[in-house]
Amino acid sequence: MRRWQDWANLVLGIWLILSPWILGYSATSAALWNALIVGVVVGLMAFLHLQNGPLWEEWVNVVLGVWLILSPWILGFSAQGNATWNAVVVGLLVGALALSVAREKPKAA
Repeated sequence: MRRWQDWANLVLGIWLILSPWILGYSATSAALWNALIVGVVVGLMAFLHLQNGPLWEEWVNVVLGVWLILSPWILGFSAQGNATWNAVVVGLLVGALALSVAREKPKAA
């Protein structure tokens, strides 16, 4: 079943891919690659779930949301304000959206 949360996470995945250049942190290698790789995976998981894929794809995005929140400190770019705020805010959104779908009980057909 297609849900608005999957569309939102697809848009957030695309945002992550573009954000290093839009927000001006493309010169920070760790932040750049983190946004690119996680953005591709978040977008791919959302796209697959839009195609009636399995529920585990939502759980992958929950984990990626948590990773995004923690990544500025783990990867050492927490001093880069734009990159840190972007990772934390997008991580919260991706994780919350995916969790809201993953926790829904399947509806009888």
